Amino acid sequence: MLEPSPIATQDSLISKELRVPAFAHSSLSQDYLGKCLSDDAFAPTDSFVSRHIGASSTEIQQMLAAIGCESLDEMIEKTVPASIRMKQPLQLGIARGEYELLQELKAIACKNKVWRSYIGTGYYNCITPPIIQRNILENPGWYTQYTPYQAEIAQGRLEALLNFQTMIIDLTGLEIANASLLDEGTAAAEAMTMAAGLAKNKGNKLFVSSDCHPQTIAVVKTRAIPLGIEIAIAKHDEFIFDQNCFGALLQYPASDGAIYDYTDCISQVHAHGGLAIVAADLLALTLIKAPAEFGADIAIGSAQRLGVPFGYGGPHAAYMATKDAYKRQMPGRMVGVSKDVHGRPALRLALQTREQHIRRDKATSNICTAQVLLAIMASMYAVYHGASGLKRIAQRVNLLTATLAQALEKLGHKVSHQSFFDTIRIELNGLSGDEIKARAATKQINLRYFADNAIAISLDETVSKQDLIDLISTFSGDVSGDKNAIAVSSIKSIPDSLTRNTEYLTHPVFNSYHSESELLRYIHRLQAKDLSLTTSMIPLGSCTMKLNATSEMLPVTWSEFGNIHPFAPLEQVTGYQILFQQLETWLAEITGFAGVSLQPNAGSQGEYAGLLTIREYHQHRGQTNRHICLIPTSAHGTNPASAVMAGMKVVTVNCDREGNIDVDDLKLKAAKHQHELAALMITYPSTHGVFEESIRDICDTIHYYGGQVYMDGANMNAQVGLCRPGDIGADVCHLNLHKTFCIPHGGGGPGMGPICVAPQLVPFLPSHPFTTEITSEIEQSTISAAPWGSASILTISWVYIALMGAKGLKLATEVAILNANYMAQRLAPHYPILYTGKNGLVAHECIIDLHDCKAIAGIEVDDIAKRMMDYGFHAPTVSWPVAGTMMIEPTESESKAELDRYCEAMIAIKQEVNAIASGAMDKLDNPLKNAPHTAETLLADDWNHAYTRNQAAYPASWLREHKFWTSVGRIDNAFGDRNFVCSCLPIEAYEA
Repeated sequence: MLEPSPIATQDSLISKELRVPAFAHSSLSQDYLGKCLSDDAFAPTDSFVSRHIGASSTEIQQMLAAIGCESLDEMIEKTVPASIRMKQPLQLGIARGEYELLQELKAIACKNKVWRSYIGTGYYNCITPPIIQRNILENPGWYTQYTPYQAEIAQGRLEALLNFQTMIIDLTGLEIANASLLDEGTAAAEAMTMAAGLAKNKGNKLFVSSDCHPQTIAVVKTRAIPLGIEIAIAKHDEFIFDQNCFGALLQYPASDGAIYDYTDCISQVHAHGGLAIVAADLLALTLIKAPAEFGADIAIGSAQRLGVPFGYGGPHAAYMATKDAYKRQMPGRMVGVSKDVHGRPALRLALQTREQHIRRDKATSNICTAQVLLAIMASMYAVYHGASGLKRIAQRVNLLTATLAQALEKLGHKVSHQSFFDTIRIELNGLSGDEIKARAATKQINLRYFADNAIAISLDETVSKQDLIDLISTFSGDVSGDKNAIAVSSIKSIPDSLTRNTEYLTHPVFNSYHSESELLRYIHRLQAKDLSLTTSMIPLGSCTMKLNATSEMLPVTWSEFGNIHPFAPLEQVTGYQILFQQLETWLAEITGFAGVSLQPNAGSQGEYAGLLTIREYHQHRGQTNRHICLIPTSAHGTNPASAVMAGMKVVTVNCDREGNIDVDDLKLKAAKHQHELAALMITYPSTHGVFEESIRDICDTIHYYGGQVYMDGANMNAQVGLCRPGDIGADVCHLNLHKTFCIPHGGGGPGMGPICVAPQLVPFLPSHPFTTEITSEIEQSTISAAPWGSASILTISWVYIALMGAKGLKLATEVAILNANYMAQRLAPHYPILYTGKNGLVAHECIIDLHDCKAIAGIEVDDIAKRMMDYGFHAPTVSWPVAGTMMIEPTESESKAELDRYCEAMIAIKQEVNAIASGAMDKLDNPLKNAPHTAETLLADDWNHAYTRNQAAYPASWLREHKFWTSVGRIDNAFGDRNFVCSCLPIEAYEA
């Protein structure tokens, strides 16, 4: 039996010698961090740059020495091709102090007017329980987690997501649900393509009720055009279905509040071989009949009103539920129940977990992850209130609405529909909409105004009796607002035929945590099961898990940003418009482009939006024949999926042995398809972690044959301040603000994917039906449900860029590249580095080859990933973009001590592999094959392994200071897919 690897002990000692204070060797190194500070003697001392970048100037110099460079400049010269390096610094100003900048942002925020918005249209004010706001939304233990691909260290958020799915299943009455989508509009678009693929009649027309929300109709129309789908818009009881209609999209309740019985309509859809999609309000479903009860095949909608603030449009979690028979076609991610090696229930992502990487252009959707953090908030809202609590909230909202309807009818106005939940449409009598608008403005109230002089009012759980009085007096003109004038309604606004009689939220999880003490403990029990950046570094390649600083996160929950409806009049959001304009200007400067759209609310949406601008550019020039998209074989799986969504045909381009694009193959295929060539999608630096020297030649080739170059911004963290996509030759790129620009990953969302474009593409940027400020030559090019996507989290990237300044951003990029090269240098003697540039260096990430581990010891990549958990680490990206490898991206935020600790863990694991190869460890019964080791198994009376408990649990000395324990053993993924369950198990299943 072996004791802990001597390499771990030895390297730990070496690292401790190098962990010297920053001042110890200051005379031997440049003051890299100091160069980012202002020369002003009175400048703030709270420099953020040194807080964001993990290494000190001394440690930077030590790492440079380790890779054979004297300075960062020398390293960049050896890494980034001279032909693309910037000749002038970014024009972004100097680094700022945190206190000073937050004061400035607060002044901007105060320019927003936080009015009472009763606009509805899919967005409603709500109460975020403080326990959820403080302990989830504002808690780095939740928001710095990554997508739960390594399920054993993600059981907490997986359970919270399973609760979300169970809630959706219960409320919709359908059999399965996913773990969230981006917003209601994109969920409807996803449902459209899903129905098109499933419908028996194989038609190409979707009926969309004119009672759907306008933004949903706009998103669906945009998505349909490149796919050749016809959208027919009409009243649901007037449309005549035929065999060419593959489905129907219905709003429940309707956008103007009416509740319709869709039974007959859906029967007609089914009779013609189509599927019925119902966009349903979750709070309303506590009182009205579930969509499944009148035949819905797919239900979609938003969970925003379940405790998630307006945020001027987001982020919010959308949902989708459907029948079990359609589980293989479900877009997004689903959490499923399986078991671990000990037979205990365990959760993991099921079925389509890596769909885009496997099926590429055949994928059902380009969505990787969605809105996990917000789905968790919504699920906890349901856990906190339970079925009875939600029903009480819904009943109160309905009573308030009925009372308002009764009062307005007494004033002589007409309520258009007698069946409603929280929204009424008012046909005015003797007053104009402009008069009501003027009166409402004096009370700081926003309503929804229709072209036909009608007005809609949507109420919510925040509405008080005084709010009701103010609304009534807006219509009566009574400035006194007599409280005694309100008579509680006797109106029955939900007919018996549509009243819900089925149970929901019956599982114990929704009936056990209604006191704050109990919910607090439940939240923290789940958090303790998950590894986040609060535990250790998460060096996932192509994921950029950098610091999400507290000062960046604070403004998100300021009421001036969080409590504004996305369709509030533009004159009320001056602060937001200032922030958008500044952020767009900064992103344009960073990328070298002429125009920016902030609308795409995920990287996948950014890809789609960017390709759509290219498509519309060609269409506008009369070149409708251009539909071929060249994509390298190394590309992220979402690239081909996005290209197909944009109506393009994918042609793959080979890579050479060095991992670069095969330029000869590219030129051959570009020439072959020159008359149909629309675009090339390329990631830079490449997904293989190298700055390709031929990038300009590649771009020139595409332009020569009439195409446009789309650059995936996934690896922008290696470019900022050093080179710019626009200068390199790209025509459009999307930026993952949740990577490079510090929006946290949230366990799988939220994210933002704005696009930056060259001058010729500016006219084709996305537009939106609720604003005239976003202009476009395209009649319908709405990508997201809200005009500026998930607007409230744009504050995070604004703060990051402003705090870092031009020099700080450049230094961050340089240190990110340095950290990757330092780790590559340390690991190279133990794991071959698969690809390097011409000078033997990598970009901001590196790929290590693990094939030798399998060859000599039968150890798989997955074994090493699970063993990393015993060391308290998240594995790097596994088997992508090359099978049998790991891709490591440390980012600039990690200290040298943390980099060393990670390297020491990887080296110690290689020593264990060598021990297996030499016969010192058993090939089947060893710490790698049995990883991860839970506390429960280590405390068991019987220990029948050929290695000690100490080797299993404490293979490195630092673990005795702090040990992260996995709550489950290795999970059987195949079992979970064979026995698919995506809702909460009965409590007995968890009993020993």
